Amino acid sequence: MDWGKVIYVFFSLMSLTSIAGFIYEHSAVALFMAASLNLVSTFLKIGVRNLLSAELLASSLVADLHLIPGFIYLEVAGNLEWAIALAYGALIANVFSMGLVYIESMKTHEEY
Repeated sequence: MDWGKVIYVFFSLMSLTSIAGFIYEHSAVALFMAASLNLVSTFLKIGVRNLLSAELLASSLVADLHLIPGFIYLEVAGNLEWAIALAYGALIANVFSMGLVYIESMKTHEEY
């Protein structure tokens, strides 16, 4: 078992579910937690040399660039609608990332 992959998939899924939690219950804590978990996931993907590593890193960066401004819009500007809209963008990026993880796992499984 590749524990490095387990850890970054764990953080990616935690970020994804935290975003869903924020969309359900509009809490600044949930959005901050989702952004923090996604940043950890992004840092873990840096330097990975897998089949789709560039795409995984790019999708994680897209989610970061939605969650961080979303948190700023929520806390500084007080604009909940923009924060929710940006959270939906991050949610889509993370769902795309999980799809890539699944594809990469299937490709790796075929090689063995």
